[in-house]
Amino acid sequence: MPNVDQMINDILRREGGFVDHADDKGGPTKYGITIKTLSAYLGHAALSSEVEALTEEVARDIYERNYYIAPRIDRLPETIQPFVFDCAINHGPRRAIKFLQSVCNQAGYKPALSEDGTLGPNTLKAVDSTLAKMGNVFLQALYEERRNFYLTIVQNEPSQKVFLNGWMNRVNEFESEIA
Repeated sequence: MPNVDQMINDILRREGGFVDHADDKGGPTKYGITIKTLSAYLGHAALSSEVEALTEEVARDIYERNYYIAPRIDRLPETIQPFVFDCAINHGPRRAIKFLQSVCNQAGYKPALSEDGTLGPNTLKAVDSTLAKMGNVFLQALYEERRNFYLTIVQNEPSQKVFLNGWMNRVNEFESEIA
């Protein structure tokens, strides 16, 4: 299983360099770090030029601290960490954890989890139990949750369709690893 540095390497490869696409709701990004995320990290409203000047070292620090350790993704079973970590970066940690909670609930985990996006002891227990029961089908269900989420984004915001193929390719990359 990959360690956090290897997972971040993969994320940096997927995210690429500086982009300022007119339809991207995140605004200017580099390595997938949005201007809002960089602003929070720096403690002041970041400028587009600061996003463009972002170093890989700072991006790695943001990813590990804010998207891996803080939301407790490091406590998940290793087999699902890369996918959930990638979801946290692409959708935010709360949404990534809601994907987990939804899959556990759909699989019939009792008592049903509150889909609150918090990775507490009940969710960790549910994930362990459901993953043990479902194996790779658990990951397949997570992939479908994410695909459906992307489709909902495009349905609600047609301007986002320009990103759909790239988003689906991102999910397909994970899926091909377990095929």
